[in-house]
Amino acid sequence: MFEGIQRSLGEALKKLRGRGRITEANIRDGMREVRTALLEADVNLNVVNDFIQRATEKSVGQQVLRSLDPSEQIINIVYQELVQLMGPVDHRIPQAKDRPTVILLCGLQGSGKTTTSGKLALMLRNQGRKPLLVAADLQRPAAIDQLKILGEQLNVPVYSEFPSNPVTVCRNGVAHAKEVLLDTVILDTAGRLHIDDALIDELRQIDKSCRPDSVFFVCDSMTGQDAVNSAKAFNDALDLNGVILTKLDGDTRGGAALSIKEITKVPIKFIGVGEKLEALEPFHPERMAQRIIGQGDMMGLIEKVASVQQQVSQEELQRQQEKLAKGNFTLDDFRKQFEQIRKLGMKDLLERMPGMSDMVPKGEDPEVAVKRIQGMIDAMTKKERNDPDVIDLSRRRRIATGAGVEPHEIKQFLGQFNQVRTLMKQMASMSTWQRLKMMAGLGKAGAFQPGSQVLQKNKVGTGHRKSAKERAEERKKKKKR
Repeated sequence: MFEGIQRSLGEALKKLRGRGRITEANIRDGMREVRTALLEADVNLNVVNDFIQRATEKSVGQQVLRSLDPSEQIINIVYQELVQLMGPVDHRIPQAKDRPTVILLCGLQGSGKTTTSGKLALMLRNQGRKPLLVAADLQRPAAIDQLKILGEQLNVPVYSEFPSNPVTVCRNGVAHAKEVLLDTVILDTAGRLHIDDALIDELRQIDKSCRPDSVFFVCDSMTGQDAVNSAKAFNDALDLNGVILTKLDGDTRGGAALSIKEITKVPIKFIGVGEKLEALEPFHPERMAQRIIGQGDMMGLIEKVASVQQQVSQEELQRQQEKLAKGNFTLDDFRKQFEQIRKLGMKDLLERMPGMSDMVPKGEDPEVAVKRIQGMIDAMTKKERNDPDVIDLSRRRRIATGAGVEPHEIKQFLGQFNQVRTLMKQMASMSTWQRLKMMAGLGKAGAFQPGSQVLQKNKVGTGHRKSAKERAEERKKKKKR
């Protein structure tokens, strides 16, 4: 989703790295590049201006200009401002004690309300609730049938009436849930191609009749600034409790996610990241900010893998994490991970794993790139997969012949794998602040290429550059020798 803004921000921040001294002037130059990156991502102009003003004021402060590595401080400031821009978020959906909890979903036609209703019902059922889906979208005849099909797939009951009117359907649906002892009601309301008085009046009547505990605006992230404008209009009419952003797995620039909270003051509660009914996630501003900066989302990746592999015990997940932290991550493990989470979508996986997206050449389909990498691994012997260091020139030529690639591609892949393994090992034992410090020395473009200067600047296992004091002590020791 944020591929464009990741690349643009990476280039903007890279200009601040490697300088002997950072001044107020070049900080402002760098922030202009950040501003351009945000505008290209379709972030609201007012949001961008306020963001840049806050970040610049903090960046030109004496604490930053006098620090040993100002670029580290600036990246942390940008990260913190991104988190503030999108958060905080409370993912809890309050549950009524003496009656069914009522959740009203609203939005424009085509935003994905009906599918999101099913996804939300599945998520609540997995939390131990007993949901009821109410088909209140009578504008689109297929909506009732679609919701019934989703209910059958999920084994969740669906209440419908036809012919009728939406207000009556919603009121009777809530009464039915109380009769059959269901504790949560999800109202799937009708949408329009655009906001009009008839739509708003209908929603207000439903709100007055059913008094929903939570009102969520379902928003198509691919509509860009129109999504923000729609969210504001619905909030003015209904007093929203949250936003559910859909189609984040599509070709969207991410501007809606960065703008909605600031413009409407309504948090993004959940995000849809795929067509499958399991593809609804709580929205975490911290993780999204990490992905925008290019740090990846290892925690989100682990959770997604665990959701797919529910049979895997906590002990097994802990064992995998410990293995990763020790650096015992082999090409066999690498190959298995691709197979295990293939159903999650390769593009989503590559965005979440730090450094992985650099293995895919620009413009190449991630699926094609992954199959090529898997072919390289399959052409290796068991010894080579467990210990890639033994792969010399003659072995590279043999592997290349078996995989149908050139020998230099094998060399490049092994170099990238080694750096990803090192980076993942470092991040496995780091706090968020330590990760951000390490990212001060890592640029998106070419950061994991063999021979990259980044690898020479950073001490393996620590993720930071040696300070002037450390270098001076080393010189003294050499003189004594």
